[in-house]
Amino acid sequence: MKALEINNLHMTFEKGTVNENHVLKGIDFEAEAGDFITIIGGNGAGKSTFLNSVAGSFAIDDGNIKIVDKDVTKQNEYTRAKLIGRVFQDPRLGSATRMTIEENMAIALKRGKHRTLRFGSNQKDRDLFHEKIKTLDLGLEDRMKMDVGLLSGGQRQALTLLMATMVQPKLLLLDEHTAALDPKTAQHVLELTDKIVTEQNITTLMVTHNMNDALKFGNRLIMLHQGRIVVDLSKEDKEKATVEDLIKLFRANSGTELEDDSVLLV
Repeated sequence: MKALEINNLHMTFEKGTVNENHVLKGIDFEAEAGDFITIIGGNGAGKSTFLNSVAGSFAIDDGNIKIVDKDVTKQNEYTRAKLIGRVFQDPRLGSATRMTIEENMAIALKRGKHRTLRFGSNQKDRDLFHEKIKTLDLGLEDRMKMDVGLLSGGQRQALTLLMATMVQPKLLLLDEHTAALDPKTAQHVLELTDKIVTEQNITTLMVTHNMNDALKFGNRLIMLHQGRIVVDLSKEDKEKATVEDLIKLFRANSGTELEDDSVLLV
C-alpha cells in the first residue's frame, strides 16, 4: 500500500519578484507503508521545503499529494496534522515549555481527536505515559511533573519523538532532528528513532545532514539537488553503498562536479 504519493510537485518562493526561487521542480515520489527513507542533499537542495510541502506548511504551486490514498493537496497544515507526526531541528518546537512532561504527553495522546481546553489525564493515561517514557532510558519516568523547559536538548528531543509517535501517525517527518544535539546525544536519539519506527512500522521521511547516518538508518535513501531527486537507492543498494559511492552517484546524476564534497553533508 502506498503511504505517500506525490506527483509533479513544484514550490516557488517570492514568485514574480526579483528574489523568485523555484525550490522544488516537478518532484514525483512514492513511499510504501513502513518505508523509512533518509533524505540528504546540500544547502538549497530543497530538503526542508519538501517536508514542509508534505506537511502543508505552505500552499504549493502545482502538483498533487496523497497520504494513504487521501488527497491532502488542498488541506491546511492543521488538518494534515491528524495524519502526520513531526520532529523539528529545534528541540523547543515540539513541546510546550511551561507544561510538564505529563501534560505534554496528554496533549500528544489526543492527536486526531476532538480537543478541549482540558489536558488532564486519568490514572490509566498516567500509567501509559510512565511506561512509554521509561523506554527512552533517560530516567524521566520519575520526573513526570517536571516542566519540559528544564530538560536538556537531547531529553526534550527524545520526548518530542515519543509524543510524535504516541498515536501512530500515517507519516512521520523528521527534519534534521538531531542536528542541534552533541554527537553522543544525537546518536542516542537516532537509535531511539530507529527503534520506534521499526517497532511501530511507521512510514518515515528523515532529513539528515550526515551521509553515514543516511546510509546506516532506514531502508531507502534519496538525494535532492536543485529541487529534484537525483539519487534513489533501495535497501539492497544502500546496504552496499559507501559515502564515496554516494558522492560519485551525485556527480554522475546531477552533472555537477563539486569542489568540496563536504557541501553534501551540510
